[in-house]
Amino acid sequence: MHERISDEIIEVLEATWTSEERGSASEQRIADEAMTDVTEALLVECEEEGFIKRFGNGQLKLTDQGRRTAEEVIRRHRLAERLVVDVLGMTIEESEADACEFEHLVAPGVTEAICTLLGHPRFCPHNHPIPEGACCRQSEDRLNSVVISIDRLPIGEIARVAYVSARNFPRIQKLSSLGVTPGIPIKVHQRFPSFVIQCEETQIALEEEIARDIYVWRK
Repeated sequence: MHERISDEIIEVLEATWTSEERGSASEQRIADEAMTDVTEALLVECEEEGFIKRFGNGQLKLTDQGRRTAEEVIRRHRLAERLVVDVLGMTIEESEADACEFEHLVAPGVTEAICTLLGHPRFCPHNHPIPEGACCRQSEDRLNSVVISIDRLPIGEIARVAYVSARNFPRIQKLSSLGVTPGIPIKVHQRFPSFVIQCEETQIALEEEIARDIYVWRK
């Protein structure tokens, strides 16, 4: 990312990216969601720098250049959320402020190292996709054999929870209350007639759909 890009522009690009994920990006939505004061002058600057395209109906769209820049920011932000939740043990709510600081401070090389440490996660704790980095593509073959969802773990093999990719907060909280948290050793006890895992001293019956949300490091 170009060093001269201001934090204010980065906030606009990030808000535009997340708005586009939900369908469309309007100037009003960007103003509501960006962690900065979105003025007309700031939007004009973003457009003149070639990051966004503005339309007469108040809609915005990232240009190719803007999308590349925003992708780097979104990747850092969502990896930061995984880091503070999975490794530092913070709640999802607590992770947001730290992730915002992280995305402005961490160098790309450190981002790749953190991604590798976390096992190249595909989703943030809010279940939003994490843009793929070069380290993910280079490690794809290795990752497929080292970090897997627990429904693919052979019966009896012990692995450690890497992260949980849940579709909603109640599921994350439920799994956490059952002891399914990052770093905990876990194994598949049985698959049929029901899916049962062994989490330390406790056996837990799960729907297979939920098991697919639990990712583990294989030894």
